[in-house]
Amino acid sequence: MPGFPELTVLLRRSARARRLTLRVSASDHAITLTVPTRLPRRQIDRFLQDHAGWIRDRQAALPDLVDPAPGVRMPLEGREVTLVRAAAGRRVIETAETLEVPGDGAQFQSRLRGWVRETARARASAYCTEYTGRLGQDMQRLTLRDPRSRWGSCTSTGNIMLSWRLLLAPREVFAYVAAHEVAHLAEMNHSRAFWDVVERLYPDHAPLRHWLRENGATLHRFRL
Repeated sequence: MPGFPELTVLLRRSARARRLTLRVSASDHAITLTVPTRLPRRQIDRFLQDHAGWIRDRQAALPDLVDPAPGVRMPLEGREVTLVRAAAGRRVIETAETLEVPGDGAQFQSRLRGWVRETARARASAYCTEYTGRLGQDMQRLTLRDPRSRWGSCTSTGNIMLSWRLLLAPREVFAYVAAHEVAHLAEMNHSRAFWDVVERLYPDHAPLRHWLRENGATLHRFRL
């Protein structure tokens, strides 16, 4: 980035882009600039110069990234647990206040990561099964991923995607997002009719949407 060598920007040219779009990722603090395909480089450099202050402010406002390790406190379904190295075994053991994870170094992180994804999938499957049953709609496929800019999605063919990081949020937040995406099986839009479906599946969801807006970035702190 001209004049600011400490900032690294990923440049993406897109035939769909009609304007310059700047994004700072909450998951890894990466800076991405999307620009129209034929926009001259001098205009791109000028834009970055003009927005350098905004980039720094945005990065500074994001929570610090955390590498999971023994002794680290991590949110889990509405509470905080302390990560502990298990004395023996291969399974992660959950207690009220701890997650006991076997292994050292990379193995510790790998087993924790696997447990989080497996547990999140079980929760997501239970929520979606409940809500599709109540709605009388069929879900074709459920996938769990780690997207940067959304918590879930639903395709017109009935495939639902949810972020496994929702396991780090309070349970009711995870449940609401599942209900939101299942509602799209009936209404593939965000019309009044869609929100009526969401309200039937999960009444009084406004505080949960607010929680995600205010706290969602913190779920990306942990390098899982």
